[in-house]
Amino acid sequence: MIRYVLSRLTSLAISLIVASLVIFLVVEVAPGDPASYMLGVNARPDTVAALRIELGLDASKPQRYLSWVSGMVTGDFGTSYTYRSPVADMIGDRLWISLPLALYALALSTLIAFPAGIYAASRRGGAGDTAVMGATQLGIAIPNFWFAMLMVLVFAIKLRWFSAGGFPGWERGFWGGIKALTLPAVALALPQAAILARIMRSSLLDMLGEDFIRTARAKGLSRRQALWRHALRNALIPVLTIIGLQFSFLLAGAIIIEQVFFLPGLGRLVFQSISQRDLIVVESVVMLLVFAVITVNFIVDLAYAAVDPRLRTGR
Repeated sequence: MIRYVLSRLTSLAISLIVASLVIFLVVEVAPGDPASYMLGVNARPDTVAALRIELGLDASKPQRYLSWVSGMVTGDFGTSYTYRSPVADMIGDRLWISLPLALYALALSTLIAFPAGIYAASRRGGAGDTAVMGATQLGIAIPNFWFAMLMVLVFAIKLRWFSAGGFPGWERGFWGGIKALTLPAVALALPQAAILARIMRSSLLDMLGEDFIRTARAKGLSRRQALWRHALRNALIPVLTIIGLQFSFLLAGAIIIEQVFFLPGLGRLVFQSISQRDLIVVESVVMLLVFAVITVNFIVDLAYAAVDPRLRTGR
C-alpha cells in the first residue's frame, strides 16, 4: 500500500509541474498587454512602460514563472493587475461560494443517482428500468443553463420560494447561504445525476453477469442479496471515477451557472479576469483548479485501493 501511495504522490507532483508550465505558457502567449488595457488606447508609451515595470511585466518569462510558482508554494499568489488587491484574498472570498456549491451539487447528484441506478439495474428490462433510463436521457439532453433559467422562472418569479440570484453571504446565516445555492446546485446536479445513474446501472449489470455472482446465487442468495452484498461494491470503481471527474467539473465548470444566478464565484472571477487581461489572476485561479482536479483524482485512486485490494498488493 505504501508503494502504491508513493507512486500516486509522484504522479501528482509531476502533473502539477507540467500543468503549471502549460498554464503559464498558454496565458503568456495570449494577445494583449495588461498595462495597455488598464491605461487605455490613448496612453503614452512611457506611461505604459512605467506601469509594466510596476507590475513586474518587464522581467523575463523564466523569472516571472519562477516568481509565480515560488509565490504559490508559500501562499502568495501575487497582486491583481486590475483590482490592486492580493489574488489570494480574491480567490479565498470566491472559493467560499464555489466550493460549497460544488459539494452541494455533488451531494445532490450522488443522492439522486445511486438509488436510481440501483433501482434500474435491479429491474432490468422492466417498466422501472425504462422510466429511469428515459428520465436520465432527458437529464443529459437538457442544457443546465436552460434548466437554471426555467427554475428561476418557476421557483423564484412565480412561486417566490427562492431568490432569483445573488448571494447574501455566510455571515447572514448558514441556511440563508444554502437556500441561495439551492437552485444553482440543482441546476448543476441533475445532468450529472443522469450521467452517474446510467454509469451505476451499467456497472451493476456487468457485475451481475459475473461468475462470482452466479456462484453466490447458486449458494442460495437471492438476486437482491447478491446485488447488495457482492455486486455493488465491485461496481463502485467506475462510479468513483465519474464522481471524481464530476466534482472537478462542478468546481471548475460552473461559469455559466454563476453568470445566470449572479454568484461571485471562481468561475465568474476567471471570466472577468480574462476580459480584463488580469493575467496573474487567470494563472492563479486556473492553477488552483488544476490542483483541485489532480488532488481529487489522487483521492479517487486511494479510494480504488480501498475498494479493490488487488491495487494495494500490485497484482
